[in-house]
Amino acid sequence: MSAARTSRPPRVVSLVPSLTEALAETAPGLLVAATDWCTHPAALDVARIGGTKNPDTARITALRPDLVLANEEENRPADLDALRAAGTEVLVTHVRDLPQALAELDRVLAACGSGRPRWLDEAAAAWESPPALPEPVRAVVPVWRRPWMVLGRDTFAGDLLDRLGVRNVYAGHTERYPRIAPRELERGAPQLVVLPDEPYRFTTSDGPESFSVPAALVSGRDLTWYGPSLGPAARRLGQALRHPRAPAA
Repeated sequence: MSAARTSRPPRVVSLVPSLTEALAETAPGLLVAATDWCTHPAALDVARIGGTKNPDTARITALRPDLVLANEEENRPADLDALRAAGTEVLVTHVRDLPQALAELDRVLAACGSGRPRWLDEAAAAWESPPALPEPVRAVVPVWRRPWMVLGRDTFAGDLLDRLGVRNVYAGHTERYPRIAPRELERGAPQLVVLPDEPYRFTTSDGPESFSVPAALVSGRDLTWYGPSLGPAARRLGQALRHPRAPAA
């Protein structure tokens, strides 16, 4: 942020749930608004400015923020361009793997005038030697249904799973989130299907029945959020991967 703004705490708007939680936990009081999808911390009391894909840019501008936090994947370039055109500074994060997530969290918090929090050190430590599976397993990782979409190349979630011993059979796909025909879902001979509860809410009765291999149902927040949940996520994801549900008879 410009030097003219550093004499007072910055007013920050977050368009990214992970960054909302990270800033709310680290520097309470800086956030003035967040999206409807920013559900953590649960008691967060700030203005709501729409979704990650359809924020109310006019309302954001009217709040006169010093900084808007965004992400290349979660937010649309047109919305960010509209904010910049109105004179609002926008910080866009790029997160494709764990090291990048940790670095971007440092960058965001520093831009907001905050030092490195303890939870970030704990997250880095938790992932230095995560509870990986005894032997690597091949897996398919759907993130949507109707149509089916799966994790492909260069994703944060895929990197976390790889560190836990899960080898994504679509990691070599040309797309990051390819659409896959139902009959092709098990083409890579997976030994496991990993089903998160967001963005699509897979459940015990919605998802596992489509596969002939065991299903590990995991927290989507653990798998895709980079923030205070990142440290405990290593243990929780590891436990879920070790106890998959047997395929339907």
